[in-house]
Amino acid sequence: MNVNTSNSLKPSSSVSRRHPDKPSAMSQSQASLTQLLLDEMYAKIGSTSKAVQAVVYRINREVERVCEKSTRIQKSGDIRSHLLYLGFHRLNKCLTYYNLGSKRGRSELHSNLSVMVYRHIAPAHAQLGFAGRYTLIEDFLQDFYVESLRIFRKENDLPLDYQPRAQIELAEYMAFTEQYAKRRITLPNGYSQQLIVLRSQTFARRQPKETAVDIERAAEYPKGEDAVNQSRSYAVQQVRSQMVSQTNDPCEGTRRSRVIDSLFEYLESNGHNDCADYLTLKLKDCTASEIDEILGLTSRERDYLQQRFKYHVEKFARASDNWRLVHQWLGADLDQRLGMTSAQWDRFLDQLSHQQCQILELKQAKQSDREIAKTLDLTAKKLQKQWTNILNLAAQCRNTHDS
Repeated sequence: MNVNTSNSLKPSSSVSRRHPDKPSAMSQSQASLTQLLLDEMYAKIGSTSKAVQAVVYRINREVERVCEKSTRIQKSGDIRSHLLYLGFHRLNKCLTYYNLGSKRGRSELHSNLSVMVYRHIAPAHAQLGFAGRYTLIEDFLQDFYVESLRIFRKENDLPLDYQPRAQIELAEYMAFTEQYAKRRITLPNGYSQQLIVLRSQTFARRQPKETAVDIERAAEYPKGEDAVNQSRSYAVQQVRSQMVSQTNDPCEGTRRSRVIDSLFEYLESNGHNDCADYLTLKLKDCTASEIDEILGLTSRERDYLQQRFKYHVEKFARASDNWRLVHQWLGADLDQRLGMTSAQWDRFLDQLSHQQCQILELKQAKQSDREIAKTLDLTAKKLQKQWTNILNLAAQCRNTHDS
């Protein structure tokens, strides 16, 4: 198909609004670069669609913006060389994601960004292993992708509801996200840092000092040092025995069904349908390869889904109206020392304040929250906050190995 580049490649009205009264000093070079990039794109993907033309224009605008704002490039005396280098660099990155396809491209981008933030994603005092860090990475990157799309729309004067549809548009967005993550931000001390690293460090500072028990890690069977640590953990042993037990106790079966039904409702009501599908297959004892085949996932994509599932299970377990349900199922209720050994329980009690001890005693006496709040002259909100602190402290003690 013949394309009339003189007409079809005119900048859109949104482009002209960027500098309405100021013609670009690089307009002649830019026009030449436009045709070079279009020819390269047409040759590589065999398409002359409007989506391809729009992508090339956005690459040109970004390259022009970078060259105009760079003092070093402006003083170099050879702006065209920089235009060509940056233009083809952006184009090749876009084509790389295009050739990978949507699924492999997403996995590749996710992997690249995960590597960049792995060391920075957790607070300095947190002693997290691979699985723990990837749970945080999954949560962090979900927000980062949203931020990247918002910035992509803003910098390209696109509508607020713009979504990449064509494969080349999705490749463009993924290439932009990688480039956006690598942007250097100058700090007050004169040093610079990649934007995604700064974002991940801010995310890490917002993490609570206490980490809840990973009730899902009991389902994993690690090797080496992790296996030794798990074998010493009473909580993990107890959780695992509950999860793999084939008991015929009708009460146990009822509790398990209530937990599972509540978890399904929680996942689906919050839009985590992929995690609900994963839970369905795990309950059917499907192997990893079977899950991959049924859900159409690569092994890496399934690993990411598993980490996301674990994260949401922990959020579900910490919710105020779910804690008793989950603790009962796991054999870690109040009458079972919240799943702690005698030594852990003693250390736990020593760390409670006088008011927290009173709350715990009244809870053990089966008093309702309303009765406890009235007895201790607390508002319902303050009582809930104190009880959450107690459960978090219990989680910390359960994760502490007996000496």
